[in-house]
Amino acid sequence: MLQVKVLVVDDSSLMRRIITRLLEEDPALKVVGTAADGIDAIQQIKVLRPDVVTLDVEMPKLDGIATLRRMMVECPVPAVMLSAHTHEGARSTMDALSAGAVDFVAKPSSPSDLPAMVEELKAKLKVASRVSMRRVFKTTNITPPVTQRRTPPPQVKPAATPAKRQVCNKIDLVVIGCSTGGPAALQQIIPLLPADLPAGVVVVQHIPIGFSKSMAEHLARKSKIEVSHAEEGDEIKPGKVLVAPAGFDLTFKSRGRGFAVSLGNFGQPLAPGGFRPSVDVVMKSAAEVVGCRTMGVLLTGMGRDGAQGMLAIKNQGGPTMAEHESSCVVYGMPKAAVDLGAAGKVVPLKQIAQEIQAVF
Repeated sequence: MLQVKVLVVDDSSLMRRIITRLLEEDPALKVVGTAADGIDAIQQIKVLRPDVVTLDVEMPKLDGIATLRRMMVECPVPAVMLSAHTHEGARSTMDALSAGAVDFVAKPSSPSDLPAMVEELKAKLKVASRVSMRRVFKTTNITPPVTQRRTPPPQVKPAATPAKRQVCNKIDLVVIGCSTGGPAALQQIIPLLPADLPAGVVVVQHIPIGFSKSMAEHLARKSKIEVSHAEEGDEIKPGKVLVAPAGFDLTFKSRGRGFAVSLGNFGQPLAPGGFRPSVDVVMKSAAEVVGCRTMGVLLTGMGRDGAQGMLAIKNQGGPTMAEHESSCVVYGMPKAAVDLGAAGKVVPLKQIAQEIQAVF
């Protein structure tokens, strides 16, 4: 079995030792080196050629974000960030994801949480090690080094599977679901939507508790359309994007002639492999409450969350769309929807904002 070669970068010698020891308990992972700062990390990447890097956000000499930006130019390699569980740490994490990080793990708030954090880190390192840096460059709009540049693929045509005939003349709600690679992908969509979009938008991103609000703020700073972190009772309004808060199930309820969001189940146990928010939960609720006036969009991400929800929207007559494999950081969730016949269209990331606007 080929082991995933990992470089651990952290300014704390204790954290470097602990993370190395715990990662190497997994026979699929091999820590090939450690670095205490970004400058050392760049040098070691060039020598050791790891498959993936764990990168602390806060470091001396060259912090995690500056290190990441240099990596993307000098020695591109997938990176998983270790982020402080603070508001400032969450903001820095969003900057890191924009700069090319594949994913992140929140540092534990107490020593007892460390084993769970390392288990999450192991899983994300294995996924990140298989990610094509070419797709990361596409998602983030980073200009790749000359050696990384490829001839762009031909324009992708819509999926051959025909969408069910839309029975509504109006779309009131667009639900966008994503996971790994999603925060960067959303920055190629939400800022391109006009402030007067004739429908409301709900974004469902798999993200740890404490980070979804910073993601909403990050998108709001870049966008003409209004973006906010969803709260109980928020109305679905044209020209407004609501980001589903991490740790809650988001569903919809009728309110007068319109619709509003309802948040629940915070802190309740999750089924193995489950998510909260879940794209399936949000899309199925939209299909039930809003019906064919819902549009479903699935972006990059691991697993199958969203495929059944998108099928529910399509069965109601609403338009559905999945991101094409060529631009996905991880082609999991969109593939599941395509395989299920739930995606009416399959298009690369750079066309999705245009396709959303084309339904109005």
